[in-house]
Amino acid sequence: MKVWQGKRFSVHTEGDIEYANSAGAVAIVAKDVDDHIVLVRQHRPAVDAALLELPAGLIEAGEDPLATAQRELREETGLHGGTWQRLTSFWSAPGFVRHRLTIFVAEGLEEGDAAPDEGEELDVVRWPLLEVGTRLGEIEDAKTLAGLLLYLRRHAP
Repeated sequence: MKVWQGKRFSVHTEGDIEYANSAGAVAIVAKDVDDHIVLVRQHRPAVDAALLELPAGLIEAGEDPLATAQRELREETGLHGGTWQRLTSFWSAPGFVRHRLTIFVAEGLEEGDAAPDEGEELDVVRWPLLEVGTRLGEIEDAKTLAGLLLYLRRHAP
């Protein structure tokens, strides 16, 4: 039974179980033409910290995950075009959240102007692909760790 509805998720109960429900999200392992992985640093109020993450965003109602990923990457970094491949999908924290995350790989991207959502303050960070494996300790975000590790496993330099 739905007990609360917010802008980004709802809260439900089933017996003694409570869980949040969302439409899901996407994240993108984006490699630019200079063989850099593109990340964004943004403040996350829930943990009161600026985290380094893959570009990502919530899927809007009725939106295809690939379309979400392409829209979010362009908004957050200005990168667009290129070739896209689905890397994986997983439940982010199934003990208390119904939230499916799909990670894409985008390569051969063209530069453009970023257009973040109102109030969204992002710093674009580029890591040389050859350094990613040694810098994973700088990442505190689970989707980013999962995406980078899977990318490195499948596309090792």
